Amino acid sequence: MVVGTIIGASIFVQPSEITARTGSISVVFMVWAVAGVLTLFGALVCAELASVFPRTGGVYVFLRECFSPAVGFLWAWAMFWTMHSGIIAAIGTVVARYTGVFVPLGGFGTKAVAITAILALSAVNYVGVRHGSALQTAFTLGKVLAVVLIVALGFSLGGSIPEHFVGGSAGDVSPKGFLLAVSAGLFAFGGWHMVTYAAEETVNPTRTIPMALLIGTLVVTLAYIGMNAVYLYLLPMDTVARSTTVAADAARAVLGDGAARAMSALVLFSSFGALAGIVLSGPRVYLSMARDGLLFKWFGAVHPKYGTPHNAIVAQAVWSSVLVGTGTFRALFTRVVYTEWIFFGLLAVGLFVLRRRSGYAPPYRVWGFPVVPGMFALACLAIVVNQVVSDPAESAIGLGMVLLGLPIYYIWLNKREARS
Repeated sequence: MVVGTIIGASIFVQPSEITARTGSISVVFMVWAVAGVLTLFGALVCAELASVFPRTGGVYVFLRECFSPAVGFLWAWAMFWTMHSGIIAAIGTVVARYTGVFVPLGGFGTKAVAITAILALSAVNYVGVRHGSALQTAFTLGKVLAVVLIVALGFSLGGSIPEHFVGGSAGDVSPKGFLLAVSAGLFAFGGWHMVTYAAEETVNPTRTIPMALLIGTLVVTLAYIGMNAVYLYLLPMDTVARSTTVAADAARAVLGDGAARAMSALVLFSSFGALAGIVLSGPRVYLSMARDGLLFKWFGAVHPKYGTPHNAIVAQAVWSSVLVGTGTFRALFTRVVYTEWIFFGLLAVGLFVLRRRSGYAPPYRVWGFPVVPGMFALACLAIVVNQVVSDPAESAIGLGMVLLGLPIYYIWLNKREARS
């Protein structure tokens, strides 16, 4: 589930975003390695928290228990308005981009296809979790197949391509640009924490979830570095930087237009799989919040026939579609990363809070404490501050949406106490 959730659509798009921000092949690989290490550190932090709080809701539960219900509420609030819905919108956009390899799409057509994909998969999950999870399992095969084909065929057949693997010098990127590139890389690693959303349904979660996070993150990091090596082996850096469908362009360079269409079909398959899993997981958190009395009761309603949180699924689908219609791909993934990593940094701080509590005895303890969570928290801070400095207007919009949840929480809390 960890590998299947992380490897989705972004690795077939984000290399272009990262390459465009860097000046050399060595820096590209450094960015992906740093993003992988940070993801691993975050996964280790999350693993300890999951071992001591193995309950449905994941990060929402961790923040609530480490700090207060208000902080947990802010996470779920940001999930709906920015983070989780933004991920859905961004992956829907990737689906549309690769659909454009088969059918020419303009700006309007791209957004229409993205919205259609979101609504279709939301409808599948509306009529039953069994259908949604079966669909996700089937799509995972497409993800693995796409990765294997890209790496194997690229290195075995790419030697005949002239002037490949050419880049600039390592001094071409500034510290600010490097951090922005790392932020783009972190989006491709997004989703590693979602396995904790279903902790109550996991066999032996105190052991299984930490092992899954550790092994899954390492596997994905190696896969991503391998795929970027192939992209840069087959295509010049400036081509990778400009491409909106880099996997298809790499396949075209080796075997022509037919291979590009075949690769695009695999990417579509993979992207649909990622989208299916993310559409499935979000409503679990909203359902948990509604049961805690922190959302409208209808968010926690379960369909009498299908047994799904149908209202939460519909609300998520509608807002994600609005984000597709009003935002660009870069704005979507940027807002997701710097918002999410505020809360991931808080998770690391939360470990220090928990370790000071008497009687705290987690079944799994993060390796390298306090260095690993401390470095992770500082890295989260650097990523967020760098984004705010680089684009203060966009950052103000995203952070404003998150902070708006605080007064909403206290208004909601006062109303709940008044009713009781």
